Amino acid sequence: MKTAIVILNYNGQHFLEKFLPSIVGYSKLPDTEIYVADNASTDDSVFYLKQNFPEIKLLTLTENFGFAGGYNKALQDVDADYYVLLNSDVEVTEQWIEPIRNYMDTHPEVAACQPKILSFQDKTRFEHAGAAGGFIDKYGYPFCRGRIFNECEKDDGQYNNIEEIFWASGACLFIRKKDFWETGGFDDSFFAHMEEIDLCWRLKSRGRRIMCIPQSVVYHVGGGTLSVENPKKTYLNYRNNLLMIYKNIAPNKLTKVLLIRWFLDNLAAVQLLLSAKPQSAKSIFKARSDFKRKKEVYFLKRKENLEKTTIKSPDGIYNKSIVFQYYIRNNKTFNQLTPQKNPKN
Repeated sequence: MKTAIVILNYNGQHFLEKFLPSIVGYSKLPDTEIYVADNASTDDSVFYLKQNFPEIKLLTLTENFGFAGGYNKALQDVDADYYVLLNSDVEVTEQWIEPIRNYMDTHPEVAACQPKILSFQDKTRFEHAGAAGGFIDKYGYPFCRGRIFNECEKDDGQYNNIEEIFWASGACLFIRKKDFWETGGFDDSFFAHMEEIDLCWRLKSRGRRIMCIPQSVVYHVGGGTLSVENPKKTYLNYRNNLLMIYKNIAPNKLTKVLLIRWFLDNLAAVQLLLSAKPQSAKSIFKARSDFKRKKEVYFLKRKENLEKTTIKSPDGIYNKSIVFQYYIRNNKTFNQLTPQKNPKN
């Protein structure tokens, strides 16, 4: 089989009812199968799928393993050249698969791709989780073409060019099976958030390329499992971001970056306290504490990543501070960032 569309579901029956019909309708290609991997849902998702979509292959997991562990376990039972990891809260469009699959067919050096991801609530604007392709700054903060922090741009076609990026969104991730497993898949311990950036960092450091193909378009609801304001989401984002940095960054940058992040993370926590969001502030402090406690456990992962690194400064790492650019320089759009990326190695 050439392409496997794999939707990870957790208590998302309402999303399956809303979005599966269009996924099935717009994915009728030769050698393409649709899977739903259920993360031990407690709603009627499994019953609904069996009653209404018997043609979809159902993979039932024994517990909620999160995004990272759920996909790692489910994909062990999926054999295809390309995995398409698709969130349950995504609306696809006609011919959403072909532009990306055709590009990957003719560019074997490309390990992963994403489409242009727009907001389901406002289809004229980019969506937070991916927009038109992801990047990170020198201190590990992720941002996108079309989205910096919570500022989502209107889509006026300004990012319709095919572009090499640093990370592709897990909301709709096309990735070669071979690359996924050879690079170690997702880090199970992340549970959710940042796992796709961590995986993409490993891919880029080992000489593989990642692209955004905006000729393919999808619409993402976002926040289907955890809302933006949820303290648990804040915790996972900060903890996993720090672990990702520790696992992947070059030795000559590690100490400086972690020191600056200590200052910036504490500043963010104080800002949340002043904004009457004490639980989110506590989540940042807990994330930093847990990172410090877990750091030594990740030493072997860091050692392995550094040993397999062939490109020390992969294309797509912005060589300035996105925090400074956004809050001090008032650069709110991707096209205002100059230079945007490190030069190719």
